[in-house]
Amino acid sequence: MLKQILSKLPRKPSKNADNREHGGSHTTLLNSSTSSRSSDLGTSKSGNSIASHVALNYASDIGPYNDKKFARGANPKVNGIPVSSFYEALPGFRDVPSSEKQSLFIKKLNMCCVIFDFTDPTKYIKEKEIKRNTLLELVDYVTSVNGKFTETVMQEVITMVSANLFRTFNPQPRENKVIEAFDVEEEEPSMDPAWLHLQIVYEFFLRFVASPELDAKLAKRYIDHSFILKLLDLFDSEDPREREYLKTILHRIYGKFMVHRPFIRKATNNIFYIFVFETEKHNGIAELLEILGSVINGFALPLKEEHKLFLVRALIPLHKPKCLPMYHQQLSYCIMQFVEKDCKLADTVIRGLLKYWPITNCSKEVMFLSELEEVLEATQPSEFQRCMVPLFHQIARCLSSSHFQKWIEHTDTFFSCCVYESITSFHSSPGYVLT
Repeated sequence: MLKQILSKLPRKPSKNADNREHGGSHTTLLNSSTSSRSSDLGTSKSGNSIASHVALNYASDIGPYNDKKFARGANPKVNGIPVSSFYEALPGFRDVPSSEKQSLFIKKLNMCCVIFDFTDPTKYIKEKEIKRNTLLELVDYVTSVNGKFTETVMQEVITMVSANLFRTFNPQPRENKVIEAFDVEEEEPSMDPAWLHLQIVYEFFLRFVASPELDAKLAKRYIDHSFILKLLDLFDSEDPREREYLKTILHRIYGKFMVHRPFIRKATNNIFYIFVFETEKHNGIAELLEILGSVINGFALPLKEEHKLFLVRALIPLHKPKCLPMYHQQLSYCIMQFVEKDCKLADTVIRGLLKYWPITNCSKEVMFLSELEEVLEATQPSEFQRCMVPLFHQIARCLSSSHFQKWIEHTDTFFSCCVYESITSFHSSPGYVLT
């Protein structure tokens, strides 16, 4: 009797039947409702999890998905079905009416969230070219769009950008040697094989951030602290082309999102702390200092205590690492910005240079002397007298060094003569003896 009752109840369709029903429907895939996306798409997650989440929405009608199948570097598949079976180009923006362009824009963003493996140039050639052309269309659209970006669009843009850019680096082995100034230019940088797509994603995001149609008050919900931290992590890329884009983008974010400025400065400080006191390995210190040079130039007077602490705790200790030649020019510029804004900081800077003065590295010592020359030119007599004694003691050691001839050739003649005359005068004054 029970079996007869159960036999009359409607049966739940099996997963296989559901897969067979929707497996080849490309139109259904592209028209899947954006409302089905979870509310955390706007937050900055790791590249792999975002790509997996997008894979679920992009192929929501194919069937269950597996996070591992959309891991970066793997062959893109959904439920065992290769992307090539449904990855086709979408219509151009000129081919649809204005009322449908935003919807098409979102679909193209979703399409560009699929990550391809570029370590093998023979795989997915057609699909890679489709994605590249689609990215170029997105760049043109975001440049010429009229009308404010909606929150939905912002959400999808951050999702696409995060899926493509946020990834784990596989650093090349580095030799444990002292980096001399002439070594910096000779080392061959590591180029990312995926740059063919990454460059366009960076260009797209740069134009999106710089667009007058982007409302910073709304966008700060998606370009949030988590997103900024992941963007800062990318500065350790070995590809100089990527670091150049990151420098420009972060500078634009700093200028546009005033609410994020203190956080960006604090996060950058933390990168410097880890670099100086723990690892002494980071590829993007020069680019970060370039950004900070512009930021320091805009500091209002009188300088806040926070900014002075940044000079003492972050910038001056950057003279310590052996790889100083890689970023000394940018560091020296930042230091001079502080001294020119507040001449009373000259004593702090000079004492900081003396604290980290190199003992066995002649090339690095030449850099210190060159920077010291610039600082002294901007130093007032009252400040100079405060640090005169330890400064002359250090220069006396340089003059008595076996490397004297080498650093004197790299230092301005006028400065050298002035230093020598000052030391002579200082030596003849009563009560002081140079050792």
